[in-house]
Amino acid sequence: MANVVPVRKDLHQNIKVANKRGLEHIANQHIAPISATEYAKAANSFPIFLVKQPEGTRYRSIVMLGLESGENLFYKNENWEGTYLPQGIAMMPFGLGVDPDKEKTLTTYIDLDNQYVGEDKENALFDAEGNDTEFYKNVQNSLGRLFENENMTEKFMEELVANDLLQELELHVNFSTGENKKLVGLFGIDEKKLQELSDDKVLDFHKRGLFIPIHSMLGSIGQINRLAQLRNLADNDQKVTGIQIQFAKETAEA
Repeated sequence: MANVVPVRKDLHQNIKVANKRGLEHIANQHIAPISATEYAKAANSFPIFLVKQPEGTRYRSIVMLGLESGENLFYKNENWEGTYLPQGIAMMPFGLGVDPDKEKTLTTYIDLDNQYVGEDKENALFDAEGNDTEFYKNVQNSLGRLFENENMTEKFMEELVANDLLQELELHVNFSTGENKKLVGLFGIDEKKLQELSDDKVLDFHKRGLFIPIHSMLGSIGQINRLAQLRNLADNDQKVTGIQIQFAKETAEA
């Protein structure tokens, strides 16, 4: 069980964090959050999609790490084997949350029960005088950038929705055992509607740099085949024999 609490100087003066930290917390994750500023780097490794939040009115940005729940094809033998590591994953055991003592203020949180946290580790959060160490300052700066990137991603997704550029997709996977699985709830860019944008809107998107994450997102879809390849290279009797992306609307009509 996690024990995530806000960092407090008076309570955590002696807390330290290990220099080398593993990624056990994502061993069974088939998706991971990612910001739009990372799309260009991530597109060469993972398929990028949007999924709806539980309340069903907003979206969140994710990369796929596996083809089914509980499967992470990039984490093997306690090592990350991907060429890119999403920023949100790398920040553990730290996180950002609302300060319980200050209204509308964010603060750094830490998981005290994480195996890489303890008084016997290498990187202290505070020095002998109670000041933030360089290590902890870097953590705070990284969390700040991550928060800014998440806000930018939120605005990017709002632009896609406002311009009706999203379409729901279904991922159909066929296995050598004869089993067929369907992944639903994925959203991608509607290329047809993207091409129909007015000249003024195209110029506006170009000036604001919105086409960079849009085209990165579109180009990342081909990485679905990479997931299938990684799945088949693994020691697994259930090999992928076919994979196809369909528009959910067309499936419903059929």
